[in-house]
Amino acid sequence: MASGLALAVYGVVLVAAAVLVWRRPVAALYAWLVGLAAHNAVMAAFYGAGVRGGALTALQAWKEILLAVALARVCLDALRARRLPFTIRAVDVLAVAFALIVCVYAVLPQSWLDGSADHSAIGLALKHDLVPVGAYFLGRSLLLRREQLVPLAWTLIGVAGAIALVGLLDVFLVPISWWRNSAVVDYFHKQLGYNYQGTGGLPENFIYNTGSDVHFLRRLVSLFLSPLSSAYCFVTALLVAAALRHRLRLRLVIPLCTLIFVALLFTFSRSSLLALAAGLIVLAYVLREWWPVAAAVATLAVSIAWVHVFPHVAPQGKWTKQDLVLQHNIAKQHPGATGNAGSINEPSIHSHLLSLRDGLRTILHHPQGYGLGNAGQTASRTGTPIRAGESNYTELGAETGLLGALLWIAWNLSVFWGLVVRRVAAFAAAFGATLVLAVQTDVIGDPWMGYCIWAFAGIGLAAIPLQRDDDRSAGGHRPRAPEGERSRPRSRVLP
Repeated sequence: MASGLALAVYGVVLVAAAVLVWRRPVAALYAWLVGLAAHNAVMAAFYGAGVRGGALTALQAWKEILLAVALARVCLDALRARRLPFTIRAVDVLAVAFALIVCVYAVLPQSWLDGSADHSAIGLALKHDLVPVGAYFLGRSLLLRREQLVPLAWTLIGVAGAIALVGLLDVFLVPISWWRNSAVVDYFHKQLGYNYQGTGGLPENFIYNTGSDVHFLRRLVSLFLSPLSSAYCFVTALLVAAALRHRLRLRLVIPLCTLIFVALLFTFSRSSLLALAAGLIVLAYVLREWWPVAAAVATLAVSIAWVHVFPHVAPQGKWTKQDLVLQHNIAKQHPGATGNAGSINEPSIHSHLLSLRDGLRTILHHPQGYGLGNAGQTASRTGTPIRAGESNYTELGAETGLLGALLWIAWNLSVFWGLVVRRVAAFAAAFGATLVLAVQTDVIGDPWMGYCIWAFAGIGLAAIPLQRDDDRSAGGHRPRAPEGERSRPRSRVLP
């Protein structure tokens, strides 16, 4: 009954959203900015209401459906106009080459590559790897003026502010026992297939383990149900707000950014603070101003200090007896681990370093790759032996070989450099921070990042702004290239 009702309502809402996206493909980006921020929390709530299995999987597919609708509209207009909506450049060729090698590895027999992924794992990995490519080409096909970036920026900052407020209220007011007894545990374990071993079966990174047998520290997870995903959203919002500060109302944006930065601290994502500093350095270079350098130095100083302050101000939770048995067993397997957040032997830091090292060794010793589905989250969800994890660079190398990893790196560096050269400050800073995060985590495995960041990047590399409104299609994207663009492409300067 619950599944049928949910699917009926879902169908009506999805059709309405698809019609809107068909008319204006840029609407998909607004839907992702808002919808993907609450996606996990809403889906966990549906699971708790009895919507499970295939019905819930269908609900989760809304983001892919909107991407397909938007790309279909763009392709249809291109066929009608007999021209692509953008001039092909080397960066686009690299994107297509990466997508092609992903598709080739999806059909290669796993036995040829010593892989062990089944069809389910291959399908998940195919979606995982191709979503950024699809989002990028959608962004390339859109054309937004400077003033049209402001509503996008406000949507992003507003979403981040809402996520920050909900997260702070949760971490200080909602006891961890509520989360242990919520549908979140079974949603991750039974619906998504993750084998988390955190307190009460929650994801391990819901909390920070200080090594105490009595208590642990709470981390902000908010509606993302993840401190890392929340932190990535916060970093992106802060960088975009900094870049577009002259076009935003400072009376509103300063309090919001303060709230967002405080929430970022309580995610206790040290890599995100480093990425924020890296994004500010990019911003300084693009804007040719010094204040972002000072902000980057201040961010690093706060990061170092926060490692020592966080244990004294973070809300605490208590281990259950079952938790302690599990934690003692884990401690025996890692005898040198420490709860000191500044130590290289701290479990999270040590795990990232080991995963990066092992992933690089995998690529060097098995340069042909193991095939899709043999690395990262996909392998973890499907019970496949994990050949590489944590880093997007090593995961893609383990799946698509050295060639696939090099194409991925070349494509994304080309995107980044293109944004810098065109001085699209907001997107260049956000994309640069994302590439830094991808060194030690699966950034594209976070749907909010995979869809939004690469769509932003595509928009930043899109054609020059139109001069007249009557030259714009009803869909908000260019059906044809303007006169002279093919022979003499020009860059645009956006804050």
